[in-house]
Amino acid sequence: MRYYGKLLGFVAGWLLLRHPAGAALGLLLGHALDADWFRRKKYDPYEILGLTSDASEAEVERAYRRLIAQYHPDRLGGVAPEIRQQAEDKAREINAAYERIQKQRRK
Repeated sequence: MRYYGKLLGFVAGWLLLRHPAGAALGLLLGHALDADWFRRKKYDPYEILGLTSDASEAEVERAYRRLIAQYHPDRLGGVAPEIRQQAEDKAREINAAYERIQKQRRK
């Protein structure tokens, strides 16, 4: 459970408005941030792999292998460290999406 936003919102609201109502307003805003109310859209593992939810097992496997081969950090030997880090992050995201799809389909 995340609570930093609530705590920060409570303190900031109290200090800015110098009233308990300010603390309550800050607490509400902090809760909204902690609960990701402002997130643009839900996490969709199929979108990360460039597929739709009605894709077959073979299509999922093909998309995963293609993307992981493209973004695998070991294939980027002589590039700048920041580009290598971006590739590692993307590969981690692709692996997580593939695992999530496999887990959903096993149910």
